[in-house]
Parts: sequence; C-alpha cells; structure tokens
Amino acid sequence: MELIGYLYESAEKHDAGIWKAVVKKLEKPSRNWAEVNVDKIAKHLNEGEIALVTGKVLGDGEAAKMDVAALKFSEQARKKIEEAGGKCYSLREIVDKSPKGKGIRIIGG
Repeated sequence: MELIGYLYESAEKHDAGIWKAVVKKLEKPSRNWAEVNVDKIAKHLNEGEIALVTGKVLGDGEAAKMDVAALKFSEQARKKIEEAGGKCYSLREIVDKSPKGKGIRIIGG
C-alpha cells in the first residue's frame, strides 16, 4: 500500500510518532480496521482537535461540526459531517496539513 510508505516517511522526516501508530494499525488485516460512527467521533473529540480514523467512518447518529480524516467515508457520514460544517480529509491530506500530528486524536481500532 503506497499510503503506508508515505506515512512512514512522514513519521521519520517530521519525528512524528502518530504516523507510525497509524501505519501499525493499517498493517493489520483490513477486517481489523476501525469502523466508527459519526456520533462516537463527536462524543470523544475535544474542541480544536481533528479526528483520525484508521478505517471507515459510518453515518449512524448525529454529527457535530468537526474535522475528520479517515481511510474511507460512507456517503451518509460524509454528508452529515459536511452539513454540520465540518470537513472530511483523506489520510494523505491530513499528513500534509499537520506533518507533526499536532491536534490529532486517533479514534477507533
């Protein structure tokens, strides 16, 4: 997976352990990747943090205004997050936005 190499390079380049933790989770079989509903993300996310899900975000529950990075989003999850005023990022986009991983919370898995 090309993404794993990119995350590992960013971890080394920026001395950011969070990307190594994400790589470790993504190296597991895909059946073990996280599946997290938007209401759980909203419940566990603090103000100003960006949620990072090493798997898929699902659309069950109510979404708050939040920024979420994930491997995949269901259509309903993306719609709920964006309607609430939040943003959805791919993992590559979030690495580029925050190379040191500051303000990012891993949720699920």
